[in-house]
Amino acid sequence: MGGTAVKLAIGEISYTNILPLYYFLKREELEEKGCSFVPQIPAQLNKSMKEGSVHVGGISSFAYGQNPELYDLLPDLSVSAKGNVGSIFLFSKKPITELSHSDIALTNSSATSVHLLKVILKEFYKHENITYNLMEPNGAEMLRDHDACLLIGDDAIFKSWEKSSGLYVYDIGGLWYENTGLPMTFAVIAVRKDIARKENQLLEELYKDLQRSKQLSIQTNFQTMIQEIIHKHGGRKEFWDHYFSRLVYDFTEKEKEGLLYYYHLVYKHRFIEQPVKQLSMWKKGLESQTII
Repeated sequence: MGGTAVKLAIGEISYTNILPLYYFLKREELEEKGCSFVPQIPAQLNKSMKEGSVHVGGISSFAYGQNPELYDLLPDLSVSAKGNVGSIFLFSKKPITELSHSDIALTNSSATSVHLLKVILKEFYKHENITYNLMEPNGAEMLRDHDACLLIGDDAIFKSWEKSSGLYVYDIGGLWYENTGLPMTFAVIAVRKDIARKENQLLEELYKDLQRSKQLSIQTNFQTMIQEIIHKHGGRKEFWDHYFSRLVYDFTEKEKEGLLYYYHLVYKHRFIEQPVKQLSMWKKGLESQTII
């Protein structure tokens, strides 16, 4: 960066599902102006944002719900799905209706999906006495001593490609939509309030570039990005075409409604300490605004 002091540390979730928001960023220009990019899995990024070593980026929706007073959300940007998401799966040795008194291994790389699964099993299936254990995201290891496991992101995708698993596979985004009729927002683009005030002009430039990357990704039907993903991770083009066609990168009133209902349920089941009844949105050139 030629000695430029870091003004904005930008968190970048290390999963393909958020890539359209970052793929076409003018990274060199942003770095010359004082931005740096920090690739991390969601759990790491949530921690870095809370501690302040990362200033802005995609964090788990659950992380915002834990500390809404710390953050503003950037408008019209999210990783959401209205139905099946294709990268958040419960792999189970028995049907989901029979999971009471089971042991379930949970990936330690996420927070939103972990608590979404707990809410779904408790609120919609009325399951009781489930034991949950956080583990490194390795499907074979997780299932060795557990009845089911939850994987997210690329770990979930790669596990779903296995042909001889003999497991029941449930898309968590699909289960949420079936029971609520609402989209689910898995990640939000958040900025620390203290940084938003201090670096509002640079933040506005980043915001415009994130929007530009989103629009270019959609306009090109994700094709340039998909070719790079296939080269890096494998998989068929048809799979990735279908995968990205199901994801939503906007943050409309419907996504906000679904997210607030998620917060209602995680508070109801005591996974967060305070209710989240409104979202604090960053507004270009102005103070944040509260959306009820």
